[in-house]
Amino acid sequence: MPATAWLALLAVLCFSLPAAAQTEIKTFEGVKLSPYHRDYDNSICGPQKVESASYRLKVDGLVEKPLSLSYQQVLALPSIREVVKMPCVEGWTETLLYQGVRLRELLALAGPKAQATWVMFHSAEGYSTGLPLKRLLGDKVMLGYKINGLPLDAARGWPFQLVAPGKLGYKWAKWLVRLELTAEPQKGYWEKRGYSNTADAAGR
Repeated sequence: MPATAWLALLAVLCFSLPAAAQTEIKTFEGVKLSPYHRDYDNSICGPQKVESASYRLKVDGLVEKPLSLSYQQVLALPSIREVVKMPCVEGWTETLLYQGVRLRELLALAGPKAQATWVMFHSAEGYSTGLPLKRLLGDKVMLGYKINGLPLDAARGWPFQLVAPGKLGYKWAKWLVRLELTAEPQKGYWEKRGYSNTADAAGR
């Protein structure tokens, strides 16, 4: 078998292994990380089991080129790793090592139209939330697919979770299936129920 084929097979196997079969990173560059596994769940419908074979991440709305990407197509984009704090509106904070794809690189493939100012994130469970397009172009904003060196599982949001540093956790949508670009700010699940659409985490 050619060397390139072996490498491709190895990549598939690595991302197919269950999280428990791989070694969790517990500290990174001197930073103690919060554990990958946790006992609580604060999603609206519980962990979602997204079908890997038929999964597509859609990027549409006010874009020049709507996208429908497989999991592996997203993973083929350049990846980054960052230690990021995720503060929850309930008062606790997790410090995790995320690996993922910079959101600006994914959005660039779709080509946001000039009137696009907002991105709505839609999850498999029916959850939604949004953030300003400009806010999503930073170096550390990503679609995460690993936490502490382990692939996301159903509880952690497979296939992708939005990583939005500086924003409260309800903006960090899991089980992402669609990114919708709009001209005006929209309200998502919790925002329609009175939560801030800004969700700044300053002071937390």
